[in-house]
Amino acid sequence: MDLIWLEDFLAIAEDGGFSRAAERRHVTQPALSRRIRALEDWLGTSLFERSSHTLTLTPAGKTFRTVAEDVLRRVVAGREEALEVARLKAETVHFAATHALSQTFFPQWIRSADSAAAGAGVQLVAANFAACEKLLLDARVHFLLAHHHTALASRLDSDHFQRIELDSDVLIPVSAPLARAGRRGRTKTRGKSSARPRYCLPGSDAAPLPYLAYHPGSGIGRIVSAVLAGKEPAPALVPSFAAPVMLLIDMAREGRGITWAPHSLVEDDLATGRLLRAGAEEWDIAISICLFRPRSRMTNSAEAFWSAVPKDRPGRKSLVALPRER
Repeated sequence: MDLIWLEDFLAIAEDGGFSRAAERRHVTQPALSRRIRALEDWLGTSLFERSSHTLTLTPAGKTFRTVAEDVLRRVVAGREEALEVARLKAETVHFAATHALSQTFFPQWIRSADSAAAGAGVQLVAANFAACEKLLLDARVHFLLAHHHTALASRLDSDHFQRIELDSDVLIPVSAPLARAGRRGRTKTRGKSSARPRYCLPGSDAAPLPYLAYHPGSGIGRIVSAVLAGKEPAPALVPSFAAPVMLLIDMAREGRGITWAPHSLVEDDLATGRLLRAGAEEWDIAISICLFRPRSRMTNSAEAFWSAVPKDRPGRKSLVALPRER
């Protein structure tokens, strides 16, 4: 079996079709099809359902996808370890962090973890949660820093990954204050004590609230969507925008809708009245800031960093088992 076959198989599974995967893999579609046929012949079973217009994985394909990801991840990790032993690779610890945490949490946290990173370089890639998750799955980074909630669907199952909780936060619905008419038709914001939010949950079918939503690949966005899907009755929201968290907060300040924002990022706005709560505490969503890693052995520098990161300080959970993906 050729490792290229595994990469081809995962590309098709991720892109949902042979043509897009062939373009990404820089091969012709017939050549890609021949490779997949060779892999299926080697396995002795079909990996894709080809009877409908939509390409889907067979039950065997779904099972093998996890195996293929794990094999490639281990091969990449083994290569890095071999290079490290041969002194051909710099002692660098690689992190992926979601956009919001890369700007707010990571800089101060990594400075406080200087002793853990002693003697090693640090490299950070910032992206949305989906992209960061893929980097960790592909063993292109050692650690992932991201928000977590039990409702968040993730491919980082407990058999292959583990996490520790570094801190906690709360997502709260926020809105700009309601402006009232002033003299000569001008508008002004109500005093902080008497201010009301321009938009307030739960809304109604007759007057749905403009919702400043997150990008589909956002971890926070996925958490909010999953939690709201379980609300009865569901709030009446009309998505009016999709963007990263910092831009959504700016748009909420401008009065363009309601959004769920980490309390740590809007604490000053709430104190000054620039933003107000847009719903009771029942709409709050408690989240944690977690550091994820693979269970398989990493490079010496990454393992040394993990061993030195405090895991049992007050208010911090020790090792947390991830729910198994079904």
